[in-house]
Amino acid sequence: MSDAAQLKEKGKKTVEAFKKELSKMRTGRASAALLEGIKADYYGTMTPLNQLGNISTPEPRMIAIQVYDKGAVEPILKSIRASDLGLNPSNEGQTIRVILPALTEERRKDLIKKLKDVAEEHRVFIRNHRREAIDAVKAALKNKAMSEDDSKRAQDELQKITDSFTKEVDVLLASKEKEMMEV
Repeated sequence: MSDAAQLKEKGKKTVEAFKKELSKMRTGRASAALLEGIKADYYGTMTPLNQLGNISTPEPRMIAIQVYDKGAVEPILKSIRASDLGLNPSNEGQTIRVILPALTEERRKDLIKKLKDVAEEHRVFIRNHRREAIDAVKAALKNKAMSEDDSKRAQDELQKITDSFTKEVDVLLASKEKEMMEV
């Protein structure tokens, strides 16, 4: 596989990972993906919440979990409270309701700061992939496997690919930031 193809593949995976991170970040709107990374201690096994109940969003600011086994209700409540999302679930028998409180201006700014840090982390991953690809091109040039002109062209192409993935991360960041600032 060529260096450009490898860079594209790694870039796509990095952007997908960033999208997944974004889905876990809290906005003013309820989303089942918000609880995706949370696991509950279910009979000694850390189990994802989506395997312990049906997660839905009946209202824009509420997440409901229809728990399959009544014995899992307390561990689910405990794990949601222990998460860093700042949520306080309520127990209604086999159903757990999580009301999302309105985000304060200060909390929004904290979340956006965290969001920007995550975006920068993913941009760094993309740049590291570019560096690896460019190192491979330089090694090929050193071993006389490619000419100076081909090396220069390949490096330019790798830079263009990197720029496109970085721009994609920036667009996703701007979109999520706008969503977070909605009241």
